[in-house]
Amino acid sequence: LFCGLGGWTEGLLAEGYRVVGFDNERHAYGDAKYPAQLVLQDVLTLHGSQFKGASLIVASPPCQAYSYRAMPWKRAKALPPPDNSLFEACFRIQRESCEAAGRRVPMVVENVRGAQPYVGRARARFGSYYLWGDVPALLPIGTSSKQPGHWFKDSGTASGSARFGSKSPERKEWSARIAKIPLELSRYIARAWWPVGQ
Repeated sequence: LFCGLGGWTEGLLAEGYRVVGFDNERHAYGDAKYPAQLVLQDVLTLHGSQFKGASLIVASPPCQAYSYRAMPWKRAKALPPPDNSLFEACFRIQRESCEAAGRRVPMVVENVRGAQPYVGRARARFGSYYLWGDVPALLPIGTSSKQPGHWFKDSGTASGSARFGSKSPERKEWSARIAKIPLELSRYIARAWWPVGQ
């Protein structure tokens, strides 16, 4: 869910899963694009019965509202609580899938540290990736953080998203790349929930 460029998907595919991603838009930036079957659909319109055959559900709902409210600015602190409907949709979908399947369908949801005051304490974290849901008891030691590598081609002095206008395609690409789940984490979660007997 909220599959973006497919960080979760790359790890799942590497571990032998068949993956279907759901997002409300297609993320494609040059050679970077979603690597599996993609369904363009708003997650709020999904019903969990669509996932009754799933071995695992993973999700990375948008984090911008949580990240902004965690900033030290008065303007950010004065905002009302963010809309949690996308985060809550993940757990609704899981409940519905479990009911339809007659068994537990595990789910792991990733977001930022700033989401915790609004959605509850994360069960674990891997670097700056915070995890809720059916997170395995032990995770690899995480050193990853949501920082883009050296993929910027220009040599300007601005860093990160400050280089781009807030609505620009470059800003969207930057956001999609830094939100991508690290392969080490996605493969670890995939192995932890690999279906018994397969």
